[in-house]
Amino acid sequence: MRRRNLSRVLALVHEGRGVARSGLTAQTGLNRSTVAALVAELIDLGLLRETDPVPVGRVGRPSPAVQPHPDVVALAINPELDAVTVGVVGLGARVDARVRHAVGHPVTADETVSIVRDVVARLRRGALRGRRLIGAGIAVPGLVRDDGLVRWAPHLDWTDEPLSDAIAAALGVPAFAANDATLGARAEHIFGAGRGLEHLVYLNGGASGIGGGVVAAGRLLVGARGYAGEFGRNRPGLIDERDRRTEQGTLEDEASRAHLLQATGLDDADEQQLADAISSTDDRAVLDEVARQRRVLAVAIGDAVNALDPEALVLGGFLAAILESDPADMHALVRRQVSGPAGERVALRSAALGPERLLIGAAELAFAPLLADPAGA
Repeated sequence: MRRRNLSRVLALVHEGRGVARSGLTAQTGLNRSTVAALVAELIDLGLLRETDPVPVGRVGRPSPAVQPHPDVVALAINPELDAVTVGVVGLGARVDARVRHAVGHPVTADETVSIVRDVVARLRRGALRGRRLIGAGIAVPGLVRDDGLVRWAPHLDWTDEPLSDAIAAALGVPAFAANDATLGARAEHIFGAGRGLEHLVYLNGGASGIGGGVVAAGRLLVGARGYAGEFGRNRPGLIDERDRRTEQGTLEDEASRAHLLQATGLDDADEQQLADAISSTDDRAVLDEVARQRRVLAVAIGDAVNALDPEALVLGGFLAAILESDPADMHALVRRQVSGPAGERVALRSAALGPERLLIGAAELAFAPLLADPAGA
């Protein structure tokens, strides 16, 4: 019982990014002395700290604020088609450092391990210095088995790569891997645009294509072997065949970052640079390409709404830039794809965590054992 209560209190502080002690009492239903004892134990374990009381505007002594301890961190790793990004993420989804190591070719698994080792060596002299490193989480653009084996990452040309084992051996800390979009869905559900929702579909657009994640009845839907959410491999039935760029192409063939980079004339761009280029342009060729991808994406979104009936559909990466280019048009296009009343209340939202969502989601993998058993991890 004590371990379960420690886990519950730590998770509430982590997911709330800090909570007043009185808030913990209200949320757990435990009495104040029990909550005080649990918080004290978590402070002794170096996982939490108390700061100045939070003014609550009512009579009585204000309640101390309980915060995640800033020294407790995880590594978050995201290999992509054009870069390997490594982040230092604290409890409470606080991204303390983010290093993007650009590469000019699809990175191999061995190269990923080498890049991560070199970046982490530099971080140990900087953002990791004096910190308690819990482990590493890896967001992979591909199919990752529930034991962390990367079964297939087609854009990277990876098959059956034991990446989490290799990273763990290179860094000397536990490492865990999962699909990047699934982790993005997890992060947005806990901390971002899907916070508080029970039913959510998340689509992520990156250099390696389009992936997705589904939250159903408040739980992440991963499937029998961890492969659920591969929306990008579906083939949308486009209303106007003139919108098709490839013969019977998949969603990620038709709506792609590569097409947007080509239209904007950019050789390389991170997520924000591409979004800025799209939002600021008056070039007709760019506007036409964005509009075409918006129509393609609306078909896929409509299929997801028809099949899953979510409260909201959250778009991340370049997909968010497509939504934000004309939200009214996107909503109208989606409503045309959705069956009857199913589309009346569904919301379309951009990912709230921006380019940090995959790092935050990856860090959740590393934090999971600690959150489950704070005293034993």
